[in-house]
This record gives sequence, C-alpha cells and structure tokens, in this order.
Amino acid sequence: MIKRKCKITFIRHGSTVYTDGDILNDDSNYPPLNELGRVEMERISKWVQSRGLKVDKIYSSDSCDCIKSAGILAKVLKQDFEIIPNLYTRRAGKWNGLSFEQIMEKYPEEFLEYKSNKADYAPEDGESLNDLNERVNSVISNLIKDNLTKRLVVVTNRDVIQSAVASALNILPQNQTRICVQSASATQVSYFKDFSMLMYSNYFISL
Repeated sequence: MIKRKCKITFIRHGSTVYTDGDILNDDSNYPPLNELGRVEMERISKWVQSRGLKVDKIYSSDSCDCIKSAGILAKVLKQDFEIIPNLYTRRAGKWNGLSFEQIMEKYPEEFLEYKSNKADYAPEDGESLNDLNERVNSVISNLIKDNLTKRLVVVTNRDVIQSAVASALNILPQNQTRICVQSASATQVSYFKDFSMLMYSNYFISL
C-alpha cells in the first residue's frame, strides 16, 4: 500500500457581500461573512462532522471571512484552529475593491490581459498567477512537512484552493481559474511521496 504523506481538506469561506458580485478583494479586515455565509458554514461543518473522519488540525487564512468560517467549523468539531498569515488571496493591487465590470470599464486593455490568464501578468501592485502559486505551494509544502500522516482542514479562499488543485494535478496556470470553488465548499487532496490525488472537488451543500 502506498503511504500517504498528508491529507488536506480545503474549505472555502462562507458567502460575503463580495462573493456574488465578482469583486476582487485582498483586504484581510473586510468583508465579514453575511447571514448566508454563516448558514453555509454551519452546514458544511456539520457535513465534515458527520463523515466521522479524524481531523488532526484546522488551519485558516488570516482574513476575517476565513477566520470567522474556521471559528464556526472549530466550534462544531470542538477543536481549536491556527491562523496561517501567508495563505492570503491573490493580491489585486490597484483593482482591490472593484468588480470585474468596473475593471473592464476603467482598464479595458489591462482587463483583457488579466482575463487571458497569462501566468506572469499582474495588475499594478498586484500579484501574478506565478507569484500566487509559488507562495501557496511553499505554504502547503511546509504544512505537509510539519504534519506528516495527519488529516488537515484548511479554511481559505478560492484563489488558494484553485492554486492547490492546479499544483496537485499539474494544471497549467492559465487554466486554474476554471476550477470551480463555491463558497463553503470542500475540496480534498491526498499527498503522497511522488504524486498528489484529488479525492473530491467543490463539494457544496445547497440550501
């Protein structure tokens, strides 16, 4: 039997006022979960609990939506959680707080480059997909090294989960944004010595 190094269940934070508006946001202090987001997190947390699988540690990105979501999960599982400061969302730079529609109106040429998913493109003061992936891969590699044979839950955002899945499956950066990650959904990856395996993706409990 092939020995697994680590299993990570990535859970995207619950819904916020920005979730359905396609608004880019890298502010760690805003927005908080809305009522729908809290309900979503209660449901996915109870689903994790109902599976009866051991969760050795819960980690969270350092934004308020992730921390609140992790708090709901930790309360249901009766466990503590630890915040990881370097697992933040892709930096939006000068586009922070703008919707895709607003970006398209204000920066049409740059928006076309952004939507083409060029791996090395970044808005002014923002982060490219290459930069994002390098950072996320480094954090996950350290998590695995520090938690060999353990089962982890990482509450984070869509960009990070897309990056993790793309790395696990060798998906090209220009295609990783096509990976669907709904709010309060679960995506699990098993890590082995020489390969990774996607166990399930974007598991979501509809309301």
